Amino acid sequence: MAQVYDHGGGVRSLRVPIPDNPLGHTLVYVVDTDRGPVLIDTGWDDPASWDALAEGLSACGTSVGELHGVVITHHHPDHHGLSGRVREASGAWIAMHAADTAIVRRARETRPESWFSYMAAKLVAAGAPEEHVAPLRTPRTRSLPGLSPALPDREIVPGELLGLPGRRLRAVWTPGHTPGHVCLHLEEEHPARLPGRGRLFSGDHLLPGITPHIGLYEDPDDATVTDPLGDYLDSVERVGRLGAAEVLPAHQHAFTDAAARVRELLAHHEKRLMALLALLGNPLTPWQLAERMEWNRPWDDIPYGSRHIAVSEAEAHLRRLVKQGRAAAVPGSDPVAYVAA
Repeated sequence: MAQVYDHGGGVRSLRVPIPDNPLGHTLVYVVDTDRGPVLIDTGWDDPASWDALAEGLSACGTSVGELHGVVITHHHPDHHGLSGRVREASGAWIAMHAADTAIVRRARETRPESWFSYMAAKLVAAGAPEEHVAPLRTPRTRSLPGLSPALPDREIVPGELLGLPGRRLRAVWTPGHTPGHVCLHLEEEHPARLPGRGRLFSGDHLLPGITPHIGLYEDPDDATVTDPLGDYLDSVERVGRLGAAEVLPAHQHAFTDAAARVRELLAHHEKRLMALLALLGNPLTPWQLAERMEWNRPWDDIPYGSRHIAVSEAEAHLRRLVKQGRAAAVPGSDPVAYVAA
């Protein structure tokens, strides 16, 4: 049975399952326009997810074939995975921010063995033990999941209205979770006349009970030292100032009082940075820091692949502390270790 919720004002949400993931599902939004329905995100590329999407659209009185367009908040496979199949079935356009489109293009052109070699080198530089790196050195012939995602054919330009006939949907660039993540501000009166300025489709940027992963932006060909956590903190503050009456996120549930949630997130990250500074009383590599950080389970219970994500998050926090002058690399350390400044 398709799980559909009518948010009013020509907006509905569908629960599209994510296989083998504790998040359970992605909330895909269906927005009515004068040219036909437009999706905000599509869900994971999986037969059960496709069936849920198709059944949900049928429950909304439409079908995949009638879709006019797809707006992607960010390139992750639980949001962009089914975009190509939707376009094949409907001819719908796909829109994405240029920074995430570049990631999609790079993923389509990357050979799996090249990606494994790059990840192995990154983990060695972060101080990972050889037993963790060794599996990445083994030659592989299988492709990586999500390595050939659909290439978007429209660009989302920050600050501009998207071309949705009969609707006012404005792009808000919110880097952090990914470099090209966007929120989408529906600048129309709330159907229940809640106080505030319209509704915000927040993707993974602003969630009611989860703090999104903030890791490094991986580009083997770009040596720019980015600050993704700083990007996230800046853009989450900007979203809080929009004054949206309601937030429609990609996971969990809709909520009000975005400004209060923003304050919680800012406080959470500052508390975490302070906790990391306490750990950095002695020099630690990013891997050693990740081992000691507080996660939702003990380090020994974190699966192999998830440890890569954890180390990336530790490195993002280290970069923020270094940029703020609160931590510094230890001269001559190899792999590089960091200490509180």
